[in-house]
Amino acid sequence: MNSRSLITPLLCLALITPGLALSGDRMEHDEILRLRSAGEIMPMEEILKHAREIVPGHFVEAELEREDGRHVYELKILDADGVRHKLYLDAGDGSLIKRKADR
Repeated sequence: MNSRSLITPLLCLALITPGLALSGDRMEHDEILRLRSAGEIMPMEEILKHAREIVPGHFVEAELEREDGRHVYELKILDADGVRHKLYLDAGDGSLIKRKADR
């Protein structure tokens, strides 16, 4: 297969991929809204409040995951000393599951 025969499939893939990513993000967002409306997960504002009580600092990133049958927020916080902390909080009640620090 020469390089010219690869151009069309690669162009098609480049045009389709962003649309797939957007639809995937929307589905995830819709699922989060559904879980929040059903009362299965806490609002992000409350989760961040819990997290800052554990590690005061600057919020960097958050992810909502499903682990071992429960919803878990993975939060990254940068403290005043520049140490990055990962907190894993139960999305249903905000309780701390695990804490890691990059030293």
